[in-house]
Formats: sequence, structure tokens, C-alpha cells
Amino acid sequence: MTTRMVGAPVARSEDPRLLRGEGRFLDDLGHDAYQVAILRSPHAHARILDIDVTDALEVDGLIAIHTFEDLPPRLQQPMPLLIPHPALTAGRTQYVLADGEVNHVGEAILMVVATDRYAAEDAVERITVDYEVLPAVVGPENALAAAQFVHEEIPDNVAAHLQQTIGDAPRAIAAAPHTLEFRLDIERSASTPMETRGTYARWDADDRRLRLYTSTQAPTSVRAAVASFLELPLAQVECIAPDIGGGFGVKIMHPWPEEILVPWVARELGHDIKFVEDRREHFISSNHERAQVQWITVGFDDAGRVLGLDVRFIHDHGAYIPYGLIVPIITSTQLIGPYKLENYRVTFDSVYTNTVPVTPYRGAGRPQGCFAMERTIDRIARHLGLDRTQVRGVNFLQPEELPYDFGLTFQDGRPYCYDSGDFPASLAMLKTLIDWDGFEQRRAAAAAQGRIIGIGMAAYVEGTGVGPYEGGHVLVEPGGKVQVATGLSTQGQGHQTAFAQIVADQLGVAFEDVEVVTGDTRRFQYAVGTFASRAAVMSGNAIHLAAVKVREKALKLASDALEVDVEDLELAEGRVRVVGSPDTSIDLKVLATLSNPLRYAFDDSARIATQFATPADPDAPPVGDDEAPGLEATDYYSPVRSTFANGMHAVEVEIDPETSDIRILDYAVVHDCGNLLNPTIVKGQVLGGVAQGVGGALYERMAYDDHGQLQNASFMDFLIPYATEVPAVRIDHLETPSPLNPLGIKGAGEAGVIPTSAAIAAAIEDATGIVIDAMPISPSQLHERRLARPVTAGEGTP
Repeated sequence: MTTRMVGAPVARSEDPRLLRGEGRFLDDLGHDAYQVAILRSPHAHARILDIDVTDALEVDGLIAIHTFEDLPPRLQQPMPLLIPHPALTAGRTQYVLADGEVNHVGEAILMVVATDRYAAEDAVERITVDYEVLPAVVGPENALAAAQFVHEEIPDNVAAHLQQTIGDAPRAIAAAPHTLEFRLDIERSASTPMETRGTYARWDADDRRLRLYTSTQAPTSVRAAVASFLELPLAQVECIAPDIGGGFGVKIMHPWPEEILVPWVARELGHDIKFVEDRREHFISSNHERAQVQWITVGFDDAGRVLGLDVRFIHDHGAYIPYGLIVPIITSTQLIGPYKLENYRVTFDSVYTNTVPVTPYRGAGRPQGCFAMERTIDRIARHLGLDRTQVRGVNFLQPEELPYDFGLTFQDGRPYCYDSGDFPASLAMLKTLIDWDGFEQRRAAAAAQGRIIGIGMAAYVEGTGVGPYEGGHVLVEPGGKVQVATGLSTQGQGHQTAFAQIVADQLGVAFEDVEVVTGDTRRFQYAVGTFASRAAVMSGNAIHLAAVKVREKALKLASDALEVDVEDLELAEGRVRVVGSPDTSIDLKVLATLSNPLRYAFDDSARIATQFATPADPDAPPVGDDEAPGLEATDYYSPVRSTFANGMHAVEVEIDPETSDIRILDYAVVHDCGNLLNPTIVKGQVLGGVAQGVGGALYERMAYDDHGQLQNASFMDFLIPYATEVPAVRIDHLETPSPLNPLGIKGAGEAGVIPTSAAIAAAIEDATGIVIDAMPISPSQLHERRLARPVTAGEGTP
């Protein structure tokens, strides 16, 4: 019997090639291409008065210099606002090259093309730009105060104001026995993938076709954008995402200016062109995320039950808003977490600042929302002197209440409705995994040794599998291999493995015989992209549906060939065979040949499909009505709404009494993403997310000064956790299948990062007794607060 693959911890098939150094990343391509360098603004806000390129013209190897004035009319239009929204009344996007004004340090002003990058950079250094420096707006509160303007035509610096409500939160809070009001801050951070952005273009003048390689999470969308800006038919543009060294959201933004400029110049010059971003460029010109200021008002009863919650926050989206309101909408809805809130009001302003624009970074608004809700629950518990898990328990939605529609609108424009989950069961599993009830004994033992330890937890719900659709194509070749293609791209998620497992199960073939291609518009032209923990849900189910069609076609072909009813057949070991009589069978590769009636026998195996090989019904066409040649199928999966994964994290930390250094002692995760396609891959996703979450909680912050200058635009100054700072993580899974898709799965890609800051903040607060209301927090910041309010070893949260 063929071993069932879905649900098995299959080793990732893509890893051996990458570990041998055989990856094919963007900068491995186009060694003979001309290279591009970009002159970027050194000022956060300035008018461009003059550009003098005279000295640059002497650089050996210089090919071309282009400013805004050199661009054709279509490229002088603003970049697209990708996701419009009715509340986004003052949306502004950048130009591919600045049109007379720059609005953040790092904004592109001009492009240099040279025979190599060295010459291009030399030319950039010789170009002189005269600026009129303007006042910079830095920080969300300064933006809302509007003493200065980022864009003159937007005098309040507000791009959007949005409010959503459930019930009557102000009235419920006013009538509650207990109320709390407080402020929370989350600082700006960024994706910082190992591989920066890059684009390589080849123009074929004879065929008038453009091939574009780019490190993107959305190749089909980049293709459409490039075709639009270059005014080419879509059929003449190919876009391929090669191996990508991490994305984490920054590469879902598209098109980047270079993704338009590079193919345009390739066509203009008739030569291959390549751009690869350097690390400083990534810090100052690739988008950031996270920065929010939040104000919470909550009313609750003696048991800690939330009676009303009123949240207001400012979202800093930077100098432009190309990705719309997705991040703050996610914060405003996902903030609710696993709790039943009957009275909730959330209001946000999304504001312009003279800083790098903000678009989704792994978690995409969810860590901020989780921080708000979980810090609220912890404050309620502290105020009432109750165990923090007890307060969570009284507020949980119960499993029998699901599906549960909150009456809000989610980021996909669909109802905010939880499809499945069992939050009380997850909490019970987490308490066992971390030994929550035994912690006070551990605290006492540590205190006896002069050590300070604390414990914290956080719960979250994650909207995954966002629409509108993805597709999949499955083809059985006459040689027996199975080819699978889907349009979204891969940045290390293990798609080739998980998607092959799905197909291997449906077709009864060996896992090794399934080959998966992603992110290549030559193979699959319609797709949306890789983001929002959606690849497995969307492409996984699309591929499953396509494989089911292929299975049905194979069974019908075999039924005709073997003269056996379809119901009496099964697929296993690469064959269709009679149930109970496995020797009566036909190979799948033979069926692939038979599925394509041939006139010409190009090899011996093809002879069986030619017109004189076998008797045929003279009154029936070789290809029947509603049929197509080939043992293949394409299908699409388009959900009515998102699926909602969930989970809970718990962490123990130790605080050094002398230095306030923060060390993670233990970390536990309970995760529910429905049916597991591959437990090993899900574990890897969770571990990677926790690592980034630790960075966001303790290390990573984009530090701007009052003039809009980024103070830590290098890995010397922008701290990320090493392997020594990332804890060992113990993981347990709860599987509550989603009723919304055939595979019963929910996404897992962002789960690890969402609650980490909230859980670590709770543990630090528990250890020190000092309220933690801003993240990330460094040892020096914690030390200053401890000096202001000393605590003794073992002192912490009730």
C-alpha cells in the first residue's frame, strides 16, 4: 500500500539542493548584465532644486543616467495604490524617481546604469544635488499634531480615519464595576531578510518579449504592473521569482521602483539590466512596519470578564501608503483574540511621517493587536489579584459558539468570523507544557538563590488564507513524473514538499515523482501572492482540487481500458488497480499516454495512443465532449472568507539583578492550524516566527532622530537575535479542522511572531513588578526603570 503522505513529517525535498550551494538566487543571474545604482535622498524632507551630473559623465563604464524628467509619460505617473479603501481619503504613493520633492531618507532620485556596479556607484558619488531642506515630521503623535506637513495638500497628515464597533463600548465601560485606562507603544521594525531586493530584466527585441526575474512574493502581480507601466501586452511579459532568501512581507510590496525602471531600461538599451539592493539601501528604502501608539479603556467585573473595550490608536504608515490600510485594519480586528467581546469600539488614524513607508512585515498588525489585548488581560488580572490564566478563561469564546461572527469587517472585506478552535483546550495544554501551576515553587527556589524569574503568556487568533483565490495545475507525464505548478512564490516555506505530499496522496504516486514549480508566470499565469499565512490554504487546496480532477480522469480512463467499474478501482504505487485484485492494473504513465489520442508515434510507448493501435467506437470522437487531451487539470480555490488559526505562548525569563539582562529560560507554544499537512514544516514556521518575535520584543527597533535620520541603518547598530538569544521552543499542536476548505487546514506562517512581545512583556513584568507598556525593551531601559523603582528578588505579579 502507498503510505499516506499528508500529515507525515516528511523531510523537505528542497533542502539538499540549497545546502549544496545549488540555489539560484537573483544575484546568481545576469553576470553579463549592465548594473544599476540609485542615488537616494540624504534628507527626510526636501525640494530638489538642481541635479548636476557633469562630473559623473567622466566615469569609465557609464552607460546612462536617468532622472524623473527622462522618463516617458507613463513612468511619470504615481505608483499604484494597491488596496484602495473607502476610508482612505488622502492616499499618496511615490514616483519611480522623485518628482521635485523627497519625503524620506532613501527615496530614489535618479538611476545610473553602468557596465558594472562599481562604475555605477562611482558615478552616483560624483552627482551633485541641490536641496531646499524642509521640516521633517517624525513620530505618529507629531504627525497628528500637524505642526508640519508631509504633503502640503494634506494639512492634517491623516490619510485615513476608521472606526468599527460591536455593541456600545462607552456605555458598557461607564456601567462596569472596574475600569482601567492606559497607553501602550510598539516601535518601528523591519523584515531584514538575508537576501535584499533585486531585479534582473532581459528584453528580446526580435520577439518583443520581456523576461523579468525579481525577488518578489507576488510575481504575477509584478508582471501585471510591469506590463501596465511599459504599455506591453500581458502575453509579452514573463515574471519569474527565483530562489528567494527570505521575504517576511517586505517583498509582497510591489511594484518597487526598480521593478519598473530595470525592465524599462533593458528595453530602451536592448541589453540585460540588473539591480541588487545593498544592505544600507534596504534599511532606508525598503518598507518597515509595527509603529503604533495605543490608548486602551476597559471595563470589567469582579471575575475579570471584559464588559466593554475601547481602543484608539495612531498608525504610522510613513511617507506614502501604497499598501492601503491593511496593517491597521488587521490590528483593529485581530486585537480581539480568542475572547468574546460584546461591546468593543476601535478607532484609528493612519498618518504620514517623513520616514520609510510601512507595509506588512510578518505578523502584519497582529503583534500590535495582540500586545494591546494581552496587556489588557494582564492588567485586569493584576488589578483584581487573580491568576492571569483564570481571567483569560472567563473571557474565552467556547468551542460550541464557533463559528462566531463578530460583526466586524476583516482585511479581505469579508465578515470577521472565526471558523474553528478550542481555546480552553489550548490553554489547558499550554499550562501543562510550561508547568504554569508549578511556577511559584520555581520562583521561590530561584529567589532563595538571589535570582529573579518571571512567567508570562499570551493568546492570539490569526486570520489566514485570505482570498481572493489561488490556482493549481497537475500534469501526469507519459514518463510517469507528475508536474505541479502554482502561481504564488516561495521564500523558504517548504511549498515543494507540502504540495507534493497533497498530490502524492491523491494520485497514489511516490512523493519523489512529484515535481513542484512556484512563482513562474510561464507555468501558471494567474495568482495573488504569498502573504498572510495563505499559501497552504489557498494553493494547497487549489492543487488538491486539481489533483482530484486528475484522479477522476485517471479512474475513468482505467475503467475503459480494464473494462471495470470506476467504483472497483483504486490508485496506489503509481498504478490504477482493481480493488482486491492488484495484479489487474494499469500504470498511471500509460494512462497519461492514452489520455492524448495521437496521430504520430514518436516513441514505442506512444504507439498505444495512435489511431490504429486499439479498436475504437467509430461513432464517438477521440476526445469526448467536455474532455481535453492529457492527464492533467487546473483548478482554483476561492474561499468565502478567511480561516482563523490560533495559539498560545508561554515564556519564563530571568532578570539579572545587577545588569537587568533579560534571559529566556523556557518557551512553550500550543498551536492550532487545523489539519497538519507536515508537522515538521509547521514546527519550522513556528520556530522561525518565535525567533523574529524575540527580536521584536528585545532587540529590533528602527531609531529615527527628530530630523528623520535613521540612526541604526546597519547590522552593527540594528540588533537582531543570534542563535544564542533564541530559546529552545517546545511545541504542541491542537488540530481543529477548518470547515471552510477541503483539506481542513489553516495557515501557520505568522503564528510564531504574533504573541511573542506580549508574552515576554508579561514575564518581565511578573519578574520585576514593573509595568511593561512598550516594546521592544532593552536591558538598559529595564535597568533605568528598576533603579527608579527597586524590587527585591522574587518580587513580581500576584
